[in-house]
Amino acid sequence: MSPLEVAAHRLSRLMAHARSAVLVGRTGGRPAPLVEVAGLLLVIFLFSRLHAAAGKDVAAATANALTLQSIERAVHLDIALGANQWLTEHPALIQPAVYYYRLYYLAIIGVLVWVFVRHADVYVKVRRTLVAMTVLVLPVFWALPMSPPRFALPGVVDIIAAHDILGGHVSREIENGRNLYSAMPSMHVGWSLWCAYAVWCALRGSHPRWALLPWIFPLGMAAVVLVTGNHYVLDIAGSIVLLVASIAVVSAWGHLAERRRARG
Repeated sequence: MSPLEVAAHRLSRLMAHARSAVLVGRTGGRPAPLVEVAGLLLVIFLFSRLHAAAGKDVAAATANALTLQSIERAVHLDIALGANQWLTEHPALIQPAVYYYRLYYLAIIGVLVWVFVRHADVYVKVRRTLVAMTVLVLPVFWALPMSPPRFALPGVVDIIAAHDILGGHVSREIENGRNLYSAMPSMHVGWSLWCAYAVWCALRGSHPRWALLPWIFPLGMAAVVLVTGNHYVLDIAGSIVLLVASIAVVSAWGHLAERRRARG
C-alpha cells in the first residue's frame, strides 16, 4: 500500500472508532456521550411529567404547610417570613438573588459536563446519584404535597414572580407547567448540593482544600430560597436527607454489583 493509502486507512479506522465511541462505546473509561445525553434527557422528561402530576391537592398542601410551620415555630426555626422581609428591605440584593435562583441549571449542566470530560473515574457515580435523587424525591412529592411560604405564609412577598429575569409572560408559563405544591424538599437546594458533591468527589483526592469550596454554592442557594419565599428551613433539611439517601442507594447498588461480578 502507498503511504497515502495507509494514511487514508488509518484515518478511516480512527473515524470508525470515534463514531463507535460516541454512539455505543467507551473512551477513557467514560460512557458513550450520545447514550448519556439520551438517557439523561429521558430522565428529565419523565421527572418533569411525574413531578407536574404529583400531589396537586391544594387543601392537603396548605394543611401540610401549616403543620410544618407549627413544627418550625416549636423548634425556633420559623425564619422564612423574617428572611423574606429582610430581602424586601434590601432591594439591591433582589436581582442577584433572582439570578442565583434561576441560573443554577447552568451550574448543573456545567458540573455534569466537566466531570464527564475531566474526571471520568467518578462520573458514573455522581451521575447515578443525580438520577437517584430524581427517583427518590418523586414519592415524597406525591405523598407530602407542600405549599411554599409564598402561598401559605401571610406577609411573604413572591420575589421571583415580581422580579423574574425571564419576564412575566415566560415566568407564568413556567409556573403553569410546574407542580407548585412540592416545596418539600427543595430541589433547588438538593441539586445545588449534588453539584457540590460531584465537584468534591472529583477534587478530594488531588486538591482536598479546593474540594471544600463548592459547598459554598448550596449554602448560597439555601439562603436564596429562604429570602425569596420559596422554601422553609425544614425543606432545606429535607434536601440534605435526600442527597445522603441517594449516595447511600448508589453505594449499596455498587457493592451489590461488585458481589455479583465476584460470584460470576
